[in-house]
Amino acid sequence: MSISRCQVAETVKQVAGLSPVSTFNEWDPLEEVIVGVIDDIRMPDWDRSLEAVIPKRHQSYLKSIAGSRFEEAHVQRARSEVDGLADLLSKLGVKVRRPDAHDHFAAFATPFFNSNGGYYSAMPRDGMLAIGNKIIETPMAWRSRYFETFPYRSILIDYFRQGAHVVSAPKPMLKDSMWIDEVLNKNAFESVIGNDEPLFDAADFIKVGRDIIGQRSHVTNQLGVDWLRRELGSRFNVHVYSFDDNAPMHIDTTILPLAPDKVLVNPAWVSKIPDFFRDWEVLVAPPSQMPDNHPLYMTSKWIHMNVLSLDERTVIVERQEHVLIAAFRKWGFEVVPCDFQNFQSFGGSFHCATLDIRRTGRLASYRADA
Repeated sequence: MSISRCQVAETVKQVAGLSPVSTFNEWDPLEEVIVGVIDDIRMPDWDRSLEAVIPKRHQSYLKSIAGSRFEEAHVQRARSEVDGLADLLSKLGVKVRRPDAHDHFAAFATPFFNSNGGYYSAMPRDGMLAIGNKIIETPMAWRSRYFETFPYRSILIDYFRQGAHVVSAPKPMLKDSMWIDEVLNKNAFESVIGNDEPLFDAADFIKVGRDIIGQRSHVTNQLGVDWLRRELGSRFNVHVYSFDDNAPMHIDTTILPLAPDKVLVNPAWVSKIPDFFRDWEVLVAPPSQMPDNHPLYMTSKWIHMNVLSLDERTVIVERQEHVLIAAFRKWGFEVVPCDFQNFQSFGGSFHCATLDIRRTGRLASYRADA
């Protein structure tokens, strides 16, 4: 049975209520957003989780600077770009919030592990899932990201005081036994994390009305998926798919819905379109035009498809990705170019660097009873 738009609109009223948080998909008109900062970025201590996802060509270098700062000139260029994104969004009429300053070089300890510091406050999409009227702090698998939501805590408390539902998943223990000793097939995905406690990053999930599309990865396990399903309850349906990436971490460089019935896909990692999108127009991302010598420490060149929708007709795209920009225009989108290539070196792009808090307009729901 299908669900009517009137029923969907009523669901929006019931779920959102008076909350300042109201976000149900990736494309309704953006009204409020959190944009990360890249101040005081610290290369995490090396462990199995990093080894599973870091491009092999950069592993020796990143091991050598574990616990240290990246080259300051490159960080400054990335800082300028993410600050430029925040300014651009403000000029476009979007309310922008930024995290508080935080010392990621402060050591910390739990009963189960010690860390000489954290990572950064650049990617709010990873540690917080905004869905409906709710923000969920996620149980992240990287030890270096254990307290990563703390710089956002004043924002979360403000949203709570205004009526938002703010909840945290169980804080994980992240014992040494979390990691699986040996991955048998290195040419196919076998997660390096076990299933002893719920673990997931919010960026392994994307919103499509009452439906959530997700994946298991090297930071998201089945127990994490199960916890999220139970927390969201019957109002939302969580669909989990597998793709062709043998080092998955975050779904938004693999598949990203951009408008009602339009989905952007990575042809290198999506050989079979998920059943959920079987009736959608598939937009196949062209390869990136990024120079081969540009450093991408944490990700592949497919990071260029990590775009941000301002509404169902407008996307923010990296300014130098001329082929992708032309493809978007051919598909009927308006494009807002923005410099972001230096920021991309550190593992994310526009979608990763932002957390949409409020999107207004019609809520698109597809096969909500599936």
